[in-house]
Amino acid sequence: MAKLVKNIPVLIELAKPKLSTFVRYAKVELVPPSPAEIPAAIGDASKKIANLQKQTFRNWTVKEAAINTVVGLEVFCWFFIGECIGKGSLVGYQV
Repeated sequence: MAKLVKNIPVLIELAKPKLSTFVRYAKVELVPPSPAEIPAAIGDASKKIANLQKQTFRNWTVKEAAINTVVGLEVFCWFFIGECIGKGSLVGYQV
């Protein structure tokens, strides 16, 4: 334990470059959408739903399909992370 306490300043210095990169990206990526971006997001979501109904996704390139799949998985994961945070546990609701 004493060795760990001695190494804390060294660990902090090693983490500073990675933390600054994280903060730089977090300021851009983790910002809530502005009111101007919401109509564009709704339009994009309705376009994707229309593509699903018309099955035009069959004409997507592999790159487009991969990007849309990753975005869908990200939304799916954030939903369940929010559920776990809201529940206060990983399993079951407190009744």
